[in-house]
Amino acid sequence: MLLFTMIGGIMVAQNGVNSPYSRYGFGLLSDQSTSANKGMGGLSFGLRNKYQINVGNPASYSAIDSLTFLFDAGVTLQNANFDNGTVKMNAKNSSLDYLALQFRIFKNIGMTAGFLPYSKINYSFSSSKTIREDEEGKIVSYETFAGDGGLSQAFLGVGGEIFKGLSVGANVSYLWGDLNHSITNSYNTENIYANIRSYSSQIKTYKADFGIQYTKEFGPKNKVTVGATYSLGHNVNADAHKIQRTTESSSSSTPLNSRVDTISNAYQIPHCFGIGFTYVYDNRLTVGIDYTLQKWANVKYPHFTTSSIGGGQTVLPPKLIEHTTNSSTDYENWKFNNAYKIAIGAEYVPSYTARSLFKRMRYRLGAYYADPYIKVKEADTREYGVGGAIVVPIFNTHSSKTSFLTLSAEYVNVDPKVNNLIKENYLKLSVGLTFNELWFFKWKVQ
Repeated sequence: MLLFTMIGGIMVAQNGVNSPYSRYGFGLLSDQSTSANKGMGGLSFGLRNKYQINVGNPASYSAIDSLTFLFDAGVTLQNANFDNGTVKMNAKNSSLDYLALQFRIFKNIGMTAGFLPYSKINYSFSSSKTIREDEEGKIVSYETFAGDGGLSQAFLGVGGEIFKGLSVGANVSYLWGDLNHSITNSYNTENIYANIRSYSSQIKTYKADFGIQYTKEFGPKNKVTVGATYSLGHNVNADAHKIQRTTESSSSSTPLNSRVDTISNAYQIPHCFGIGFTYVYDNRLTVGIDYTLQKWANVKYPHFTTSSIGGGQTVLPPKLIEHTTNSSTDYENWKFNNAYKIAIGAEYVPSYTARSLFKRMRYRLGAYYADPYIKVKEADTREYGVGGAIVVPIFNTHSSKTSFLTLSAEYVNVDPKVNNLIKENYLKLSVGLTFNELWFFKWKVQ
């Protein structure tokens, strides 16, 4: 029987995730999006908006005008539901999604800097099994899984228009974080000692993303933009560590025996490709579609095989019942898949000049369908999301600039097509605030 603890079942976590699937790989991957993409299924590759920051394609930075300085920040509140067919649990989270600023440095060249999460790890769950029941009593084994951490990125990007309609750009990021996992085997009797296996890594590396956009106008009201992106895959010079120790109980901090294994240069990040298309009518209606492919299938990632303490025979107290895992690794049977995502989205602005606030708001709808990069127990997992947003303009009479408050909601379903694996449902409410201020304004003295 699977028992979700989720650190109390209902909690508030800063990294915004409670998923048991964050146990695998680098954890759950974060959307590389800002308020410009919220409510539109994450649409980004063909978007160009001089009033909001689109980090999904750095070529879009060239759209910013000479007197604009943008600062953008977003947070998300999330309610998650987990169901394995027997047990249901809920968890509440909050997280900082991103921080970003953008300004123009030369004619037709914009610069952006900021912070984005790359992946998130946070889970705690356990299972129990009766391994013997006779006249001497019942012996129950408990297996507890826990993990935390994830990767973050600080980035700096430049995008420029190299000739009319064609823009290119690049982001260079510093990627860092910790990956921490543990598996504890304990028993309901003091005659059997606990076995604790811990896995940890510290990641420090770079990430490079490149983008291109081409915009073509058809008459005064019709505009089409085609965009593409590429993220460089490469080795990550980081070691993976496994510590295995035996203690008198799961709460004991003094090991009776211990062993440390290390795999050097154990990780890679994948090559990623994206292509997208948007159509804009009269600067009021925008519709688009994106396709993303992440080449995870052959990415290097450490797998520790089950090993005995002491290198040969396990050195254990006389009454210890030896525990072995069912697989050849200390993790369940899982692997990387090539991941893909298809997103569609639309935005509509009734009027830019109407007195009614509701007519000047931007209204968004979007959806996506994805095949995640983690495959557990050969299960075909499908993920989809639908959402919408309203963008409220906030006019600054001092600078004559318009800032934006973006309120978005999204429903996400994760459904592995195998019995007893956990189905996940998320309701996400996001708030983004984009400040639009003057940049290098020159006063004229008469």
